[in-house]
Amino acid sequence: MTGSKPAVRPARPFFSSGPCAKRPGWSLQALDGAFLARSHRAKGGIAKLKEALDRTRALLRIPADHRVAIVPASDTGAVELAMWNLLGPKPVDLFAWESFGEDWATDTVKQLKLDAHVYKAPYGELPDLNKAEPGHDIVFVWNGTTSGVRAPNADFIAEDREGIVICDATSAAFAMPLPWEKLDAVTFSWQKALGGEAAHGMLVLSPNAVARIEARSPHWPMPKIFRIAKGGKINEALFAGETLNTPSMLALEDWLDTLKWAEGVGLDGLFARVNANAAALGRWVKETDWIDFLAKEERYRSTTSVCLQITDPAFVLKDEETQRKIIKKMVALLEEERAAYDVGGHRNAPPGLRIWCGATVDTADIVALTPWLDWAWGAVKE
Repeated sequence: MTGSKPAVRPARPFFSSGPCAKRPGWSLQALDGAFLARSHRAKGGIAKLKEALDRTRALLRIPADHRVAIVPASDTGAVELAMWNLLGPKPVDLFAWESFGEDWATDTVKQLKLDAHVYKAPYGELPDLNKAEPGHDIVFVWNGTTSGVRAPNADFIAEDREGIVICDATSAAFAMPLPWEKLDAVTFSWQKALGGEAAHGMLVLSPNAVARIEARSPHWPMPKIFRIAKGGKINEALFAGETLNTPSMLALEDWLDTLKWAEGVGLDGLFARVNANAAALGRWVKETDWIDFLAKEERYRSTTSVCLQITDPAFVLKDEETQRKIIKKMVALLEEERAAYDVGGHRNAPPGLRIWCGATVDTADIVALTPWLDWAWGAVKE
């Protein structure tokens, strides 16, 4: 192996796209106040859960007439819950440009068996969002974690829409602005943009979404952990600190700690940290001849889950199986050197690298990472 190793390592080499880096300065001592060995339904438990809802609402600037709940099974559970409760009365327009968007399309078409129009684009590209019909429901992922492609804006959603809009925002919330007035069911998880712990999702419902839920009763079986309506009315207790199943109070304490850190930074400050990280990585990509962004156009390039493809002919001319072995070797070398953890692309994406640039990552660590990426590529190329 040739080429000298860089002199400086990232202080926190955590660049996984989920679970993501913990907040700067995090330690287990931050969880000392957790409401443990007690029922989450006890007065203290409800208070902690309600605090998490209130802090999340305030930080994200969620409108007062929108409801916020903690739901099971991370962002996946939140999206499925929204789909199972809301879809059905109208045709559905589904936009998919990465693996999770394709999952939601599959569930709509094959599980719910609805009248659906699926608009797909290959990894690195965006489908024609203008195909969205005002009279249809819409399901889409704002920021494609596995493709590095995001919606550039919400202009494709009609101001006078008749349908409801379900937005999987798990790699977008806390990292980029969300137009709440155009989104009816927004989902995200604790483990993504703020580096919380896994297994808990969050669901934000607009008045339009609540009206839809109360106006209909789905004809398909509804699992217990999806039932957010009782007797034809939304279960208001779920938006005041109760949950559909038992939450982890330790993970909840971690979320509260994370929110307190984020409040100190401020929402605009979180956006600024993300943009600075993405810009630092972007400068290196622009100056480097062996790599490029997977997203073809800058206008829809993600600033959190930045996906990269190797463009060196020595890599491009290999078959996909060999390419994946090369990436795996690069990732292993970086981990052995404690320079970067979990930077391989998603298994469903084209072979490449994926660097998380969310707000809990420090820009200095992105800058320190890039020479190590050069070193790892030089090592495997030889």
